[in-house]
Amino acid sequence: MASPRSRIWLLLVSAVLATACERTPAERPDRMINLATVQSGPQLQAQELEGAIARQPQNAALYARRASFRLAAAQFGTALEDINRAIDLDDEEGEFYFTKARILRGQNRLASALEAAEIAAQRGFSSPELNLLVGEANLALRHYEEALDQLDRTLRQEPEHAAALFYKGLAYAAVADTVQALDYLRASLAREPRQPEILHQLAFLYNANRQPLQAMTYSLRGLRVAPRYASLWYDYGRQFELQSQPDSAQRCYGRAVQLDTTLYRADYRLALAAYQRHQYAAVVPHLQRALRRAPRLPDARQMLAESYESLGRQAEALAQYRLLVVENPGNRHWTYKVWKVKDKVRRQQSDTLAQADDNATEPAPPQE
Repeated sequence: MASPRSRIWLLLVSAVLATACERTPAERPDRMINLATVQSGPQLQAQELEGAIARQPQNAALYARRASFRLAAAQFGTALEDINRAIDLDDEEGEFYFTKARILRGQNRLASALEAAEIAAQRGFSSPELNLLVGEANLALRHYEEALDQLDRTLRQEPEHAAALFYKGLAYAAVADTVQALDYLRASLAREPRQPEILHQLAFLYNANRQPLQAMTYSLRGLRVAPRYASLWYDYGRQFELQSQPDSAQRCYGRAVQLDTTLYRADYRLALAAYQRHQYAAVVPHLQRALRRAPRLPDARQMLAESYESLGRQAEALAQYRLLVVENPGNRHWTYKVWKVKDKVRRQQSDTLAQADDNATEPAPPQE
């Protein structure tokens, strides 16, 4: 079973990659997006193997081949079942363990993926893609030195490997070597000039270093390639914000959220602007979504609590102030706010009960 380079772009990275040049947690790239379009072909190819497997149920290679097709179709659960069946039938084939490592990586089971990759190497499997997988998984785990070592191994085998250059750029960004990060990301882009994620990471990094004009070059180029790529709309909005053009920035952030409701950075920026304008009803939904994705966004919980309080939603405000006390033990201000808002909740509940009693004792209207 071949492992073409293009398949590596199917690895889904959900771990937070801390970019050391960023100034706040709100400016960290939280994930890398799938860099390839999955076709319907792999699923159909997997279905076509079912007859062959029914005729040869002890053929390990057939299960492994179907596992690869299912992996390409992002059917991780059934792919894992197939590759485990293949390994049960033949546990000496190193490539089977490499396929298993790729599946486990797709499920974000990083430690298990690394274990399977190690077994693949022990069974004699060797390829640039194996080193790339190990390097990328270590990058997701924030083991940056190990990640760089593995990515260097990949590049010694294939100096033009775009994915290895890309991940190496992210690793250098994470250890605050911005010059090296930009060099490797640009090198990756030269080999994959239409990959929107590479363009996003370049725009993001330039914005993070307060160079919005350079960021705009990459975000605009990316939006021409992928006009519905939400992260690029965020980058485009950020460069407007850095150039003191808030209205244009807000429009871009709104477009980003419209395309991807999980893009918490855009929600956070929209909430900040609404909070500054005292539009508390607009703040709430943006921060509710953002905090589900990133609970430690700077001042986000405070803004949400104060917005609830301003809207008269005292019980919800109290819940947020209590979380602030937990997150900031010993902070007298938040302890005082809990006491104060708790009293408001008590009075609000008393007023509600009194109104209910008045309604219950009100005489019935006269009958005609």
